[in-house]
Amino acid sequence: MTLSPTDNPSEIGVVSQDSAAAAAGTSGPEPAGPERGDPARRAADASRSRREAEQRRLRVRRRRALDGVEDRGALSVADWRRPGIRWGMGSTHVLLLVVLVVVGLGPMLLLAKFAVTPTQDILRTPMAVFPNGIAWDNLDKAWNDVQVSRYFLNTIWLAVGSWAAQIVVATTGGYALSVLRPRYGKVVQALVLSTMFVPAIVLLVPLYLTILDPPLLGQSLVNSFWAVWLPAGASAFNVLLVQRFFDSLPREVFEAARVDGAGPYRLFWSIVLPMSRPIIGVVSVFAVIAAWKDFLWPLLVLKDPDIQPLSVRLPSIEATTDLGVFLASLAISTLIPVALFVVFQRMFLQGAGLGGAVKG
Repeated sequence: MTLSPTDNPSEIGVVSQDSAAAAAGTSGPEPAGPERGDPARRAADASRSRREAEQRRLRVRRRRALDGVEDRGALSVADWRRPGIRWGMGSTHVLLLVVLVVVGLGPMLLLAKFAVTPTQDILRTPMAVFPNGIAWDNLDKAWNDVQVSRYFLNTIWLAVGSWAAQIVVATTGGYALSVLRPRYGKVVQALVLSTMFVPAIVLLVPLYLTILDPPLLGQSLVNSFWAVWLPAGASAFNVLLVQRFFDSLPREVFEAARVDGAGPYRLFWSIVLPMSRPIIGVVSVFAVIAAWKDFLWPLLVLKDPDIQPLSVRLPSIEATTDLGVFLASLAISTLIPVALFVVFQRMFLQGAGLGGAVKG
């Protein structure tokens, strides 16, 4: 057996012991009794011995790698072993976490408290903890009298339609530019990229005139959800983002599908889309958030109060609504997106991670 200069003596000893044990298990005398004629039992013991030996070798290699690893942070492994530094950094991490929780959850918790606090208590003692009881009727008035439920449904419809439009345009545009690759693909990509350099406020007037008198339709789209859905789909950022993700997909899979007889539509629906769940999750998060908080464009094209979303309707009723009821309406409109995120957080986080489509 020849030793290399980088071999670890402890690992060699472990390997030698494992080899001796394996040799003893295969060449030694067979045990007496019922196990003597049981080849399955001997095979299981040998397999278990090999697994244990492999685990020991992996532990030795991992220990050797950790001992020789280079320091990649401000504090080295040796620094972290010092009690003073370990306790100091741990306390700093806990303090930063507390500050982050207070800054992130503090406004939401305060808004939730004001939502069930009488108006007089909000004005006189805003930081007191319910000095005159809890006003649960604020939530009922906000949901029924202020009709937050109707505006919430309008917001849901706008978000769903905007999401669908952006997903369709982004996936098909990215698929055409990345997978199909037509001759004029570079020109189209340059034109799509050039639209990102135009400020959105500059496009506001031409876009409104187009919605007011759309070509080929002959009917205005004002006071229609289509006036919000169609412009939302024209997102150059999403198209380029999806295209870059499609560029990272393995071309061997596409070639194999074409050899098996898959056409462009079958390739898109059965191969590309199932592999694109991470980027679809990212685009979905961007689309829903943008549609939920959009204010200016729905204010211009949705004149009818019955179809306006929460972002447009709540500011308009602030002056004519009781403060406690208005804050309850704000709390409802804030807590509902948070609840939706908690329910679908696994899909959102997996999508934001941009994991690879193929493992291994």
